[in-house]
Amino acid sequence: MQIGSRRCILNPVSGDGEHADYVPRLMAARGFEVYETEAAGDAVEFGREAGRAKAAEVAVCGGDGTVNEVVRGLDDAGHLSDVTLSVVPAGTANLLAGTVGIRDVEHGVEIADTGTKRTVDVGVAGGEPFLVSCIAGLPADASVSTPGDLKERFGTLAFLLTGAQEALRFDGLDITIEAVGEDGPFTWSGEATCLLVGNARKFVAEGGQANMEDGLLDVAVVEQMPAGNLVAEAIGQRLLALDTDGVTHVRANEITVDGHDAPLRFSRDGELSTHETLSLSVRERSLTLRVGPGYEPTPE
Repeated sequence: MQIGSRRCILNPVSGDGEHADYVPRLMAARGFEVYETEAAGDAVEFGREAGRAKAAEVAVCGGDGTVNEVVRGLDDAGHLSDVTLSVVPAGTANLLAGTVGIRDVEHGVEIADTGTKRTVDVGVAGGEPFLVSCIAGLPADASVSTPGDLKERFGTLAFLLTGAQEALRFDGLDITIEAVGEDGPFTWSGEATCLLVGNARKFVAEGGQANMEDGLLDVAVVEQMPAGNLVAEAIGQRLLALDTDGVTHVRANEITVDGHDAPLRFSRDGELSTHETLSLSVRERSLTLRVGPGYEPTPE
């Protein structure tokens, strides 16, 4: 095997940091050259370097944010569609790893070496790729700071629980959404508490995994409601049920969000950015990803 054709980009401070003591040894034993991040932006640059070197495989050891940074670097180098990506989950939530059937760090190391390969969709927001989700509104800040115990207990609604204090001050989003969906053109305009767009996540019904191979993003719009009602609904885990009033759901491959000249704050796999207008789309089946045996290509 060509030296450097397998690389592992490791964030040693993700999660509890314990993985930093032994993952380099495990990955090196399987032929991966290990690169450890030391400062903000390192994961993006390591991704670019892997792309320029035309690495055949890149494993990312960290959380969803680290994965997103590496993906952005690979994309910047024009190599994202040519690499095989794998995830060794060492963050707090590890949403992508859970979606593709990877249980823990040791399992992730095994899958990075011998796991089944699938070609999956890549979401794009404002020209930047994402694999899990892109959200705006009340949850945008909370999505990157929700404690792990809440994420484990409440799943996709944990960010709303974390955002309870913010809800008391939140004025809502005045937005217009135009989309090309599976049922044709779609337009929504009004006051919203949040906009939730998932590639690997779905936010309606019981939540969980979206279909990552169908060329569509799962979109949920939660209409503006009084702060007290919002928190109560979140605690009751009923806010994003399909039959809940005030929640609109559509699946689309092209979406434009207009903030009517007001800045909108988005969290793209944990990466925060601000836009007055944001275009989202899908690169269908454009990334090769190693998955575990629990991965379900066509979830309910």
